[in-house]
Amino acid sequence: METPPTDTSAAGLAANAPVDRAAAAELWEAYRTALPARATDAEPPSVEQFGDHPDLTDELIGLVLEGTKRATASLVVEFEAEGQPLPRVGSHWIACDSFGRPRAILRSTELRIATVDQVDEAFAYDEGEGDRSLAWWRDAHIRYWRRATQRLGSDWTPDLEIVLERFTVVWPAEVAD
Repeated sequence: METPPTDTSAAGLAANAPVDRAAAAELWEAYRTALPARATDAEPPSVEQFGDHPDLTDELIGLVLEGTKRATASLVVEFEAEGQPLPRVGSHWIACDSFGRPRAILRSTELRIATVDQVDEAFAYDEGEGDRSLAWWRDAHIRYWRRATQRLGSDWTPDLEIVLERFTVVWPAEVAD
């Protein structure tokens, strides 16, 4: 059985493997071939991993594949640091596991910018993590964002803008909504 890489991040956690862009392009092409009317993005989709270490990444992609997780939250500064545009409704992205293997194509269905205090119970529930409560969501996400801002060389503050995104799974067909 393969094991994730053991390089560590600034937070002392094992690192995810780099995403497999060639395999992601193959997955995207399979989707485009099967459903050309839906795969109309002008640019190829971004290829991403949930979380910042293998255990978290694989837990979150597992929740997506089983149908529990249909929302995610990211700091605006994370997009800025990576030089990526913010997602937009209708755009697609490819979610990978901790080994970098593409597992699902997601389509953004709802986006809003908020602060941590503006997140509601319904969004926390849709993220599908922990006990799905807002209290659990805030605790887990603030811990994650403290690590993220540390990696970016800044500090977490509760007024940082967060991209709240709901999505559907569109491919592969066996896990699509």
